[in-house]
Amino acid sequence: MSERIAIPAQGLDHARILEQLQGFRAQDADWKAGRTWALVYYAGEAHYDLIKQAHHLYFSENGLNPIAFGSLKRMETDVVSMTASMLHAPADAVGTMTSGGTESLLLAVKAYRDRARKLKPWIRKPEMVLPRTAHCAFDKAAHYFGVKARYAPVGPDFRADPAAMRKLINRNTVLLVASAPQYPQGVVDPIEDIAALAREKKLPLHIDACFGGFVLPWLEKAGVAVPLWDFRVDGVTSISADLHKYGFAAKGASTLTYRDMSYLKHQFFVSTDWPGGIYASATIPGTRPGGPIAAAWAALHAMGEDGYVRTARVAWETAARLRAGVDAIDGIRNCTTAHAPVVSYMADAADVDIYVVADRMTEKGWEVSRQQYPACVHMTVNANQAPIVEAYLADLTEAVAWCRAHPEARKTGEAAMYGMMAKVPIRAFVKQSVLKVMEAMYAPGVGGMPDLGNLGGGEGDDPLLKLVDKYGDQAMEALDKLSDARAALKARLGRRSPRR
Repeated sequence: MSERIAIPAQGLDHARILEQLQGFRAQDADWKAGRTWALVYYAGEAHYDLIKQAHHLYFSENGLNPIAFGSLKRMETDVVSMTASMLHAPADAVGTMTSGGTESLLLAVKAYRDRARKLKPWIRKPEMVLPRTAHCAFDKAAHYFGVKARYAPVGPDFRADPAAMRKLINRNTVLLVASAPQYPQGVVDPIEDIAALAREKKLPLHIDACFGGFVLPWLEKAGVAVPLWDFRVDGVTSISADLHKYGFAAKGASTLTYRDMSYLKHQFFVSTDWPGGIYASATIPGTRPGGPIAAAWAALHAMGEDGYVRTARVAWETAARLRAGVDAIDGIRNCTTAHAPVVSYMADAADVDIYVVADRMTEKGWEVSRQQYPACVHMTVNANQAPIVEAYLADLTEAVAWCRAHPEARKTGEAAMYGMMAKVPIRAFVKQSVLKVMEAMYAPGVGGMPDLGNLGGGEGDDPLLKLVDKYGDQAMEALDKLSDARAALKARLGRRSPRR
């Protein structure tokens, strides 16, 4: 444990502080060079400088009080209006800006829970039905707001299965959810079919377009065949879309748009009995930083439709080049055909462990997003990554070959941890392991990432790590056999003739 740091007795020189801050960034991901495939969305240095300046102009203003800072309310109204227009919303559409996709999804679940309390007071244990690939922020919303999440399996193309969702709807259902696209493989759920189900059951339908809301409309304008998913679909009642993704705004900016005020009003919070006065809030935070609102307003005006269409087209073409390159590498393959600038690839040979490949790519300086069910690598593609496609594919080719030449690598590093966690059927063990990582990360005096191989006070008492350390390949092989047996049983049950 490192020594506790205290506030300095005397303030430091400003230049020295800025120099230290620059030094802290030295080991961070190199996103401007395109070596990250998530987390940051970059539209070039000129645009980057503009949103920095816009953010700086309003970095002290507080959106909590729209009377004191009417300029922020005006900009938020403009951003919501432009977003609604992009999403083909009706004239009565309303909405708010939020701090990001997670807040947008939390608010949607909260609003529909409270709407059900008003319209269906007999529902004491509200539930929502959503595909297994829906964003994990819905899990967080379920945890926070007491709404049970009922997950439906998806089809072989990773899209939601409306028939499976139908089976989960009951008298406690207050919300249906679909994604445009879902994050792991970048495919748009069959929203027209799910919306028909929502209309039939008289249920609201939220579309999580946090990831794709500010790129799918421009791909459509660029001539890409995108399934219908927005307010043009009768039955869609709300859509979340992140400005700080393909809207190229500063971090901390999303939108939540409702078809009309009958839905949005259930998002509001009002307290009338506090000695400090009457308090009203449209979103979760009290203080709302003005910088992200101003930067989002600036980004939309600076990019314009032509800028968004141009960058979306290049991102799509870049993703297509990556997919072709992946399929040309023996031992791996694309998971599916995406509807967005997304590439998701997995192992396609018994001697290739995709997590070992991911570790090797990390060693080469690439930021890698590891996924599970199935084990694969996710890449969100930006236009600025067009120049580095060949470099990435060259490194990926070498990483796959290296993986095949070093089968022992699956016992070490993140490959061992991810491989084990993805296969353990008792998810409570996985949760316990991740909680230990979180505890270590936020322990007193910790300044960075903990040592994953030395959790639990130096004794390595994490159950999954102990399995990896003690049994290595034997544990992995046992879990593989268990997974195969479960899949075979599931297939047998699926082929079983119906009872007569």
